[in-house]
Amino acid sequence: MTNVELLTAADIRLMQGMAQRVTAARPDLVNADASYGELAWNWGKGHAAQGASWPRRLWFSEGDLVAWAWAQMPRQVRRSDGSVRDVTGAYLAYQVHPDHAALVDEVIDWFDDLAAGLERTVLPSAADEFGLRRWSAHGYGDDPEALGDDGEWTQLNERDLVEVEQPVQPDGFRFRNADEAGPEAVVQAHLAAWAPSPYSAEAYQGVRQSPPYRGDQHLLVEAPDGTMACSTIMWLDEVNKTAEFEPVGTHPDYRRRGLARAMLLHGMQLARAAGATHMTVACLGAPGHPAARGLYYGLGFRPFSRDAPRIKARTAG
Repeated sequence: MTNVELLTAADIRLMQGMAQRVTAARPDLVNADASYGELAWNWGKGHAAQGASWPRRLWFSEGDLVAWAWAQMPRQVRRSDGSVRDVTGAYLAYQVHPDHAALVDEVIDWFDDLAAGLERTVLPSAADEFGLRRWSAHGYGDDPEALGDDGEWTQLNERDLVEVEQPVQPDGFRFRNADEAGPEAVVQAHLAAWAPSPYSAEAYQGVRQSPPYRGDQHLLVEAPDGTMACSTIMWLDEVNKTAEFEPVGTHPDYRRRGLARAMLLHGMQLARAAGATHMTVACLGAPGHPAARGLYYGLGFRPFSRDAPRIKARTAG
């Protein structure tokens, strides 16, 4: 790629500030990969290995960021089992402030110029009626694979923190945080839950450097034998008094024991103590992925918004 600017840590901080403003005005319009916590997580875990394939563009009005586009271009992804996955298409993460909705056409034109000749995918919010019409006008249609029974689209779930029940764990299990457990155990907890994964010690170091990461808000459950059975990171947005779980994962040998439920209740109590009044968590929304959805519904979360996956074929201009 030539004549493009690559995404930086300073850009992410600006994008997080915009996420806070959009959350305050129209939270249903925050794209799934554009929330305050999701930006920190995606940047932190991926920039060391993939940052060279992350061009971006920013739009400002009177000194404020009002739109951004972050493209993820073709690349190779190396995973923990030694396998390599070739990503041949281009994906766009983006956000446009609702007060500047017309900028979506400039976002689309920038992406089309950058990724000309490639298959292009994007995940606008289903609530963004104006944006969806503009994507359609530029030749982007429903993504049938993403929208299938085993598709990868996500829904955002929410609940308030007025009352949070006490967590209950099986005997011998205990809550830990990342400061207590240490980097090696934290990385292994993620790899066990998500294998095969490109996550690594280097990726975790990047996450630790992503505001507003705090080790005492990175939660784990330790089994009696010392295995980290499940883990999650809480991302606290103090401006909007909300917190987000991302990611949430459980070791396959410890699933269906109530451990993730207990961990999330523990996290919600900590979030409330830190001043949050509202909690969110995303999950896959397609029918073929019911497990996480059931966990979150059982904890009082309810669907709030969802992706509307769009695709433009490789053969398009």
